[in-house]
Amino acid sequence: MPKTIEDIFGENGILARNLPGYEMRASQISMAKSVLRTLASAETDLQTTAHMLVAEAETGIGKTLAYLVPAMLSGQKVVVSTGTLNLQEQILKKDIPFIRQHIKPDLKAICVKGRQNYACLHRCQQFLSAPQIQLFSSGQETELLHAWLTETKTGDRAELTWLADDSPLWEQISTSTSKCLGGNCPDNANCFISRLRKKAAVAQLLIVNHHLFFSDLAIRRFGHAEVLPRYQSVIFDEAHHLENVATSYFGATFSHYQLLDLVKDIETMAQEHLKKEARQTTVQIARALASQAAEFALIFPRQKGRFPLPELIENTKEWGVEVTLLDQAIAGLRRQLDSTALDSDHWDGPRRRCQELQDNLAKTTTELDHAYVYWAERREKTISLSAAPIEVAPALQKYLYSQVGSIVFTSATLTAGGSFNYMFKRLGLPADTESMSLPTPFDYARRSRLYIPGKGFPEPNAANYTAAIQQDTLAILGASRGRALLLFTSINAMRQMYEFLAGKLAHPLLMQGDAPKASLLETFREQTDSVLLAVASFWEGVNVPGESLSCVIIDKLPFEVPSDPVIMARINRIKEENGNPFFDFQIPRAILALRQGLGRLMRSKNDRGLLAIMDIRLYTKGYGRLFLQSLPKSPIIRTVDEATHFFMENAE
Repeated sequence: MPKTIEDIFGENGILARNLPGYEMRASQISMAKSVLRTLASAETDLQTTAHMLVAEAETGIGKTLAYLVPAMLSGQKVVVSTGTLNLQEQILKKDIPFIRQHIKPDLKAICVKGRQNYACLHRCQQFLSAPQIQLFSSGQETELLHAWLTETKTGDRAELTWLADDSPLWEQISTSTSKCLGGNCPDNANCFISRLRKKAAVAQLLIVNHHLFFSDLAIRRFGHAEVLPRYQSVIFDEAHHLENVATSYFGATFSHYQLLDLVKDIETMAQEHLKKEARQTTVQIARALASQAAEFALIFPRQKGRFPLPELIENTKEWGVEVTLLDQAIAGLRRQLDSTALDSDHWDGPRRRCQELQDNLAKTTTELDHAYVYWAERREKTISLSAAPIEVAPALQKYLYSQVGSIVFTSATLTAGGSFNYMFKRLGLPADTESMSLPTPFDYARRSRLYIPGKGFPEPNAANYTAAIQQDTLAILGASRGRALLLFTSINAMRQMYEFLAGKLAHPLLMQGDAPKASLLETFREQTDSVLLAVASFWEGVNVPGESLSCVIIDKLPFEVPSDPVIMARINRIKEENGNPFFDFQIPRAILALRQGLGRLMRSKNDRGLLAIMDIRLYTKGYGRLFLQSLPKSPIIRTVDEATHFFMENAE
């Protein structure tokens, strides 16, 4: 096996000889050496916190191989955590097979997903023999499931290409901690989760997503882990997501739905495992809890939405009484599950769920902490109470940075205005953490233009803004001959643009929500002149090289509406510390989101096209220069005629 980075990445190295289109890049080699040095330092230097590297590697650097190869060379057990499924699929189906074929044939690497992604053999057998099977699946699905179970080695839902995203079938056959029978399961010997754990225990590289990583990390706080074995180092790709993901796992949530789901499962299990007297008592206590939960839900506002919990508590006279009654009802069910009448491991899952509900009720209603933000939310069919840390840095420092040897943070977008300050502050990284910023090798100056509307164009809050952006967008799409991705900051703005363009544009129109994301992107790739309108998740993880994506139009600077409880709490905390939340928090977040959206255009060195940001505030507001400093080095144009001329010059 090659011993050095040069053996692999050098001018005559393995990549140059075996990877079609490979170009040696000094920036890729520099990153690979830094990653290897960071991993190696953990082996030689004992200290109380991890050795860390922050590497911003813009599109085209080849960052994935720049960390996978050093991880392989290190010999350590390394977790590679990604933010999107697309990147995970690339690593598993492209990069790992290449490394095995040309560098390390015996490399053991495995993808580890959350439990809900795997079938439970016991539940599958129960389902297939149940008389109500047709309520959840068609005859064809049942036959396909039978066939799949005889063939699959992983039980991974991703193998079921015929199963719709919203199919009720998967809920009936998938596994979960709360419903797992553990060692008492008759199918334990062949359990897919057990097999996964055994493979993970001997693998060198564990490929996971951020949600699984932080779910596992949150569980580790209490002394046990669910799926991931012990590891030495972590590499976070798409690290700009870490604060948001960590926030959701270092908090607590209590929901009416979770409680009713537990009651439903207990009723089902009681029919299967209990004799008449114990069954009647258990079901009666469970239903009493459901009734008490319904009473508790009545004290919340009727309209859907989020509400600050401290204010709700202060203005609700019966709050303390209702919380106590609900807590007592959960405790009563827990006592019944602990009774000798239910002395069986079959009930371990419901017992754990009871305890979790009771703990989370306390954390979100009575054990209020100034370090957390609390809110209630009413949705269509449920009430939920949530608590989230205002700052995740202390938890990361305590439960992650002090527990592993080394950590690499990387992404195409980690800086705002050319500085890492925002990321270092939000993630609690030491000021002396090594960092590197590697610019894209793509020739934005020659192969792209950045359109920003000229003087007189209305700002987004002006009454005539919608009409102005619609007219400019229509003209640009005419010049680009479709081939465009339109990204919006709100669903309403997306729909307004779709309604305006429909019937006026001589190109196929696609809109997020009309079909699954993967299906929309496939159609967009194949219909070269199509136009795709989208929000949210389409701002990143979309990789469409070539002519089909020759234009990216963004409606306005992606500032978040500060109505989200966590965002508002963080803004208020920065104010309390005499900071400036707009410049210290809101602008950097918007810059990172904008850079992600613009990054959809140039996906290969041969790509070319137009970037458009339909927001004149880049020039009319003082903070606009911070955004401009962070944008690709594309020549800026200010008129639609210039955009039309650019496309005419580059017509193929």
